[in-house]
Amino acid sequence: MKSLKSIPNGQKAEGTFSADEMKRRIALLRDHMSSEQIDAVLFTSIHNVNYFSDFLYCAFGRPYGLVITHDDATTISANIDGGQPWRRSFGQNLVYTDWQRDNFFQAIQEVLSHHGKIKLGIEFDHMTMERLDKLKEALPRAEIIDIAAATMAQRMVKSDEEIALIKEGARIADIGGFAAVEAIQVGAGEHEIALHATSAMVREIAKAFPNAELMDTWTWLQSGINTDGAHNPVTSRRLQLGDILSLNCFPMIAGYYTALERTLFCESASDQHLKYWAINTEVHYRGLELIKPGKRCCDIAAELNEIYQRQGVLDRRTFGYGHSFGVLSHYYGREAGLELREDIETVLQPKMVVSMEPMIMIPEAEPGAGGYREHDILVVTEDGAENITAFPIGPDNNIIRKSVAV
Repeated sequence: MKSLKSIPNGQKAEGTFSADEMKRRIALLRDHMSSEQIDAVLFTSIHNVNYFSDFLYCAFGRPYGLVITHDDATTISANIDGGQPWRRSFGQNLVYTDWQRDNFFQAIQEVLSHHGKIKLGIEFDHMTMERLDKLKEALPRAEIIDIAAATMAQRMVKSDEEIALIKEGARIADIGGFAAVEAIQVGAGEHEIALHATSAMVREIAKAFPNAELMDTWTWLQSGINTDGAHNPVTSRRLQLGDILSLNCFPMIAGYYTALERTLFCESASDQHLKYWAINTEVHYRGLELIKPGKRCCDIAAELNEIYQRQGVLDRRTFGYGHSFGVLSHYYGREAGLELREDIETVLQPKMVVSMEPMIMIPEAEPGAGGYREHDILVVTEDGAENITAFPIGPDNNIIRKSVAV
């Protein structure tokens, strides 16, 4: 039984991006490799494998990789996936089988067999200690360095093709939001509302991207106490009159994440709820004004902190004010160098894509309890920013009244 094989089954799929776009990404990486005298790079994370090859792997406990040298690019995939990784990879593909232990590392040896002593870049923030030990055993003459920070910096500035895809994602997220509103009413389960929104988004992705794989799109509809955390899972809790709601729609297109997040209320909102909601939307609108080229992430966070401080709720703030978009998901990826937080000094520049998403949380025992969060996506331009989220915001739009008898 073979340790390695090739499965060129069927025809290559139409790529998410043009061949020129994929070549551009790899060329920028190779420029960095040349400047740092790196002979080869081994990516193992879902986000970097996808970004540089257009192949989005599903691990199920098995390792996957992408080896890029100055001449070739080869994804390494598991036999269980058949020919799908070859069809979806921009470049070559090598398959390892389960018939011998650690065939994944034998595949790496095979791809790099023409290299002797090499300088190899890997992602220090993704490689486990166990796999690092096995990699060193497989390539005993390799000098191993970190490539994660450099590739993150590359991913933070989007191409025109990426921005076009992200704009479509934002449009589809709005569709999910309107579908959720259709299903919101007293007595409806969070899960039923979420399913309705997700179905609408998946169908639109299938229509707009007929060659895409449909995976990972999801919705969180949180109600009442479940709104206290930004990433709380959907439950079967049923909506009650006057509930605060947190709507989160996440269409996933070829590994690219977009989001729509809004505070809503079921039928009515108390005066105290309206007070906190107004504070959070004030911060949100000011944040939208601050996103422009030349602004430092930390300075945006500091100014928005001042509004919360003036309103007496700074201690109720939950997380940073926004983050980058691109190849990321709740399963993988993070461009941590582009987050609107006090400890990030990155300067915004054109073609970066960031969110503005302030959140405060009032504990259950207090009037106005719940989590308040708004979220728009902005593309930084030469002289400002383009808001690509169209879903309405605030009490005039998002107190959802269905006149349901209770």
